[in-house]
Amino acid sequence: MAEGFWDDQTAAQKQMKKIKDLKKWVEDYEELEAAVDELKLAMEFYQEEIVGEDEVDAAYAKALKLTEDLELRNMLRREEDIMSAVLKINSGAGGTESQDWASMLMRMYMRWAEKQGYKVSVANLLEGDEAGIKTCTLNIEGDFAYGYLKSENGVHRLVRVSPYNAQGKRMTSFASVFVTPLVDDTIEVKVEPALLSWDTFRSGGAGGQNVNKVESGVRLRYQFTDPYTGEQEEILIENTETRDQPKNKENALRQLRSILYDKELQHRMQEQAKVEAGKKKIEWGSQIRSYVFDDRRVKDHRTNWQTSDVGGVMDGDLDGFIKAYLMEFAAEKEEE
Repeated sequence: MAEGFWDDQTAAQKQMKKIKDLKKWVEDYEELEAAVDELKLAMEFYQEEIVGEDEVDAAYAKALKLTEDLELRNMLRREEDIMSAVLKINSGAGGTESQDWASMLMRMYMRWAEKQGYKVSVANLLEGDEAGIKTCTLNIEGDFAYGYLKSENGVHRLVRVSPYNAQGKRMTSFASVFVTPLVDDTIEVKVEPALLSWDTFRSGGAGGQNVNKVESGVRLRYQFTDPYTGEQEEILIENTETRDQPKNKENALRQLRSILYDKELQHRMQEQAKVEAGKKKIEWGSQIRSYVFDDRRVKDHRTNWQTSDVGGVMDGDLDGFIKAYLMEFAAEKEEE
């Protein structure tokens, strides 16, 4: 380590992240290379009748999976892709049915994150009137969480026979999912203190309920002016993650920095889109996926990738959808 390397903590952390990422690429490539060598050896042994087809098939499956994993990761080259993610779910119109659907999506993403080995925390949660949730915000921490979850932005549609409908009718519900990068101290985002204001609340009073019944909720308001369009808006963030009010304020500020960072990313994407046809691109808020329980079908309308394993999807098996999205849309970005 060079002398004085840690004198600038922020610069040092950025460099360490680069080193960690490069090391991971080298390790994954070496693992794939070893798997290919094992496959070649298995084929030689098979031709000499030392091993059977099962051993060759197993070696092939291992090499194929490692190749696909590396290829998928190669689609995540943008600066923000390696970051953790903030995932927010809002129930749509429709009362209890939509609120129940929002809670099902929350569980689905938590299960997916756990399978990836990511850390998940509930930054804010507002329970539904009778069941489910009205809104929730999840922090999903781990390398490339945002890169994978950015494919989930948009409206998710559920079609099922509702348990909340006395006539047993088939109903359609909607919930929106918003994913932004979760920034850390190595990302420079300017927040104007003069544009900030704070409120505090108890979970049982104004601000709604929280699963942990915490009493140190904070509400942050930030008066944001878009530097490119001049449009003004109030960014509202609520955090009830811990019983420590200063910690909740710190978490709310972190989410604010994530939102401001994402706004800059969206501007860059819009600038790039000006030279594109735009007909096939995914816009924020568009309906991206349908979950039809009775027909046992989940279909992504952007890639046409679908599966009949509805139960698996709701248990967090989203990799097929994520891979199809990244291979199609990230590949297009590379060509441009």
